[in-house]
Amino acid sequence: MTPRTSGDPGIGERIRARRLLRGWSMRYAASRAGLSHATWSRIERGRQAADNRFTLADIATALECAPAELTGVPVPAADREVVAAHAHVHAVRQALIDTDLSEPAAPSGAPVQEMARTVALVDELRQACDYAGAARLIPALLCGLHAAAAGPERTAAIRLLCDVTFIASSVLRNLGRQADAWLGAERCRDAAEASGDPTLIGYAAYARACAATGCGSYQRGLTLAERAVDDLRPHAGHPGVAEVLGSLLLIGALASRGCGRPDDSRTWLTEAAELAARTGETSTMGMYFGPTNVDFWRIGIEADGGDPGRAAEVARTTNPAALPLGFRQVFYYADTARALARLRGRDREAVRFLLTAERLAPQHVHTSAMTRETTRTLLDRSNRSAGGTELRGLAERLQVTA
Repeated sequence: MTPRTSGDPGIGERIRARRLLRGWSMRYAASRAGLSHATWSRIERGRQAADNRFTLADIATALECAPAELTGVPVPAADREVVAAHAHVHAVRQALIDTDLSEPAAPSGAPVQEMARTVALVDELRQACDYAGAARLIPALLCGLHAAAAGPERTAAIRLLCDVTFIASSVLRNLGRQADAWLGAERCRDAAEASGDPTLIGYAAYARACAATGCGSYQRGLTLAERAVDDLRPHAGHPGVAEVLGSLLLIGALASRGCGRPDDSRTWLTEAAELAARTGETSTMGMYFGPTNVDFWRIGIEADGGDPGRAAEVARTTNPAALPLGFRQVFYYADTARALARLRGRDREAVRFLLTAERLAPQHVHTSAMTRETTRTLLDRSNRSAGGTELRGLAERLQVTA
């Protein structure tokens, strides 16, 4: 099969271009990644979806680049909100650079109480996956809270700054801006340490671990999670610690699997599930740790970890409505769709899950490289079987071609 050429290169095409730039044979590149020559070939030719986070990280490491260089940052021109979200990225990045607590800040006239209400609004927008709305408000908040941290309301401003930098990192990560997400997580760490609150310090460690794994740095993410879990255990009775600890266990499970340590990953997941059984469903700090979220993470890890059948089975027994509309639900539907797309005869279900994810959180789906790759593979197969007009409509909205 001749590699596809279009104005919308898929991940396979970017992998091929990067390999050729290195002057490497397919067999040599595959050996560096620990993949078979046949698997690498199928990915390059678009015969196998490049929507597995762990495999993609291995390929990026082999090609000596970041995973984001292979996925690109898709911005469908037809989705005005996604375009707007990416248009605000520079302002968010600039504000994060300027939000250095060791440096003096420009004066701000906004009272902390007023900024607290805006922070709550920004978090609502993030939870609704309205990344454009959140990104629009974040820069002014960062600057205002930075200034307030030098004044009489320093304690309140620092706590709010920890929240806003966490939200900024999350929004940037979900927009595919992984390096910028790391900067946001670093600023979150600075604010948390300034607060001296062990819960916030663990919260910031979770942000950093998520940002590290988003960059494909699974070992770094695992190290951050391990240290933070050890530091939090002595504070088990502190408000919010259980929920933050549980979230760290989940990112530790993902990072362990990304490091090729499936037994450790299962151990982390088991501990998270046991803790979730004690906490029940929670909404503390917008992390929504609880039994349902543990299952959501399990689905994603199994989908990428080589057992899509197990991921589909967990999804079948999980009620996504237990968590707020949009926020975590979109991951449930998108990750389950990726798992179903790898199972024989489950394409129609995969399409249905993708369409549900898009209905819940269009900005998230339209900017997700993994979702685009799954859609691309399903579309290619539908040309020979039965994807239907709904799949073609989704592909058109994502500007994906088979």
